[in-house]
Amino acid sequence: MAIAEVHNIADGRRLLTAADVAALPPQLPSGPVDYELIRGVLTMMSPTGVPHGKITARIVAALSVQGDQRGFGETRIETGILLGCSPDTLLGPDVVFHARGRLPVEETPEGWSKTIPNLAVEVRSKNDSRRELNDKAELYLNAGVELIWIAEPQRKVVAVYRPHEDSVELHAGDILTADSIIPGFHLPLSELFA
Repeated sequence: MAIAEVHNIADGRRLLTAADVAALPPQLPSGPVDYELIRGVLTMMSPTGVPHGKITARIVAALSVQGDQRGFGETRIETGILLGCSPDTLLGPDVVFHARGRLPVEETPEGWSKTIPNLAVEVRSKNDSRRELNDKAELYLNAGVELIWIAEPQRKVVAVYRPHEDSVELHAGDILTADSIIPGFHLPLSELFA
């Protein structure tokens, strides 16, 4: 496989680009695989499990009904977002929401989104460390994402990140909101983790 463009850095590692990721196979002998880039460094991701899928579906449903159907924007799932270039950072959040002001979404030649979403959602999988997810939240914030939710099905909590604020952890009895992006949006954690 030809690598479209490779950058060298001081320690001798070769950095990949978003175009390189598009040329990688979606299937390995061991099964399907997704990829992300963090400052040009490739990360492979395995398929998610049942709890992850259930929580992701509930978030998508709430955003679709309260956001898309009310005309506030568009929800997308597992969409590659190019957060930065040279070296490239390409993440695939579980769910994103683009408010009307950020539509239509601009794409790279490979089909990745160049438009930064207003909201990014990550659902913690068994292979995700809390540190990795916190680092992703920081990357999203630095790229201009206004609101990040990191849902943890095992603990039944959602960490909420906003620019220039400390993260807040929501528990049973709390309600997810996104008023600055989707007026009136609400998703009780009791419903999300039921």
